[in-house]
Amino acid sequence: MTRHVAVIDIGKTNAKVALVDLADMREVTLRRVANAPVADGCYPHHDVELLWTFILDSLAGINQRQRIDAISITTHGATGVLVDAAGELALPVLDYEFDGPDAFAQDYDAIRPAFTETGTPRLPVGLNLGAQLFWQQKRFPTDFAKAAAILMYPQYWALRLTGVAANEVTSLGCHTDLWNPWKANFSSLVDRMQWRRLMAPVRPAKDRLGPILPALAMRTGLDPQTPVLCGLHDSNASLLPHLLSDAPPFAVVSTGTWVVSMAVGGNKVPLDPARDTLVNVNALGYPVPSARFMGGREFSLLTEGQSEDWAAQDVEAVFARTALLLPSTQQGSGPFPHHAAAWLNADGISNGQRFAAISFYLALMTATCLDLIGADGPAIVEGPFARNPLFTQMLAAATTRAVIASEAATGTSIGAALLASDQRMVLGKGERIEPPADPAWADCARSWRAAVEAQS
Repeated sequence: MTRHVAVIDIGKTNAKVALVDLADMREVTLRRVANAPVADGCYPHHDVELLWTFILDSLAGINQRQRIDAISITTHGATGVLVDAAGELALPVLDYEFDGPDAFAQDYDAIRPAFTETGTPRLPVGLNLGAQLFWQQKRFPTDFAKAAAILMYPQYWALRLTGVAANEVTSLGCHTDLWNPWKANFSSLVDRMQWRRLMAPVRPAKDRLGPILPALAMRTGLDPQTPVLCGLHDSNASLLPHLLSDAPPFAVVSTGTWVVSMAVGGNKVPLDPARDTLVNVNALGYPVPSARFMGGREFSLLTEGQSEDWAAQDVEAVFARTALLLPSTQQGSGPFPHHAAAWLNADGISNGQRFAAISFYLALMTATCLDLIGADGPAIVEGPFARNPLFTQMLAAATTRAVIASEAATGTSIGAALLASDQRMVLGKGERIEPPADPAWADCARSWRAAVEAQS
């Protein structure tokens, strides 16, 4: 029986290896390392060798204390890997925040598929994986020609663990321009650029690609037959447990560097690609209306070096003076991509009041995302923002619906671990927060929306 699953979770800011106990759906071990791009070389790229050492050391360390029954993988999106016939990098793994692809933006825009085909909005820098590949092929044609396969990021790590090349739909369908979610097939761009021959076979997220390679079994002490799952995109890992257990309608808000909102069984609304709405593809292969903004990055920038302590009187003071932070701290993406951040009525506010106002801003941005995708029913918050009661209460106030704050330290880990299980029902754990009875919360939300409208 598969009980203990090691989840390799490569986020944009941190990389983690978590051991999940499927018997009670909790993380029993969590190892973490900072994940920063490397600036040298031909362009900013991910330090995959540093991450590889961290992964192997973590697997070895965890396995010394608790036998690992299987390995699953989840990573951030907007990242692909070009490998040669030997499985080595043909080009470094490009950091999607690098603006190099913008140099060929006009040429790329002329050939990319329409939003109606892919559900992918046009995004800046390298946030569209198709734009990355287009730029790499134009800028480094000799190196690109060495590529024998194009892999999505989770499956790159699966290749290193098993020697088996694969792709998977949640990463292919994550604002890449490469996938048609309605036809469950590659988009016209892939054939137009003659990339289909390079695309590794598409396999389900829960496929067991194979056991770990013998040399890795020796290096880590794992059983040589330890299976490795194909893996999936991190936001979709957060969504998976709820797809298996919860009755629609509901929404999942996955929080990390990005805050990604996904609506299941909600209201049918037209998606606006200019406001960073998109169609994700879930682990079962179905399209999911989604919206996102870089909330975790904004939180880090706004709170850097400052205390996160607050008290009830800080909240009351923010409400009394209507201290508001307006979008957007990170421009170029999110529901207000061209708005410049501004503080209102915030002169002389204390650190506690500032923290409260920042938390409210992030909640109100999330509520906007949920509105844009027609979300209905409770919003289940996964990841670090679930532990911020100011965020969850304001989200409930702004949506006038319940919020469930997941207890999992890393929401992605549970979902990724479930790929190794035959379980069809998962009992989620989390506090249910109803909209606050105090009208000051809803008044604050209305004031914020009116100020944003005036800003427009």
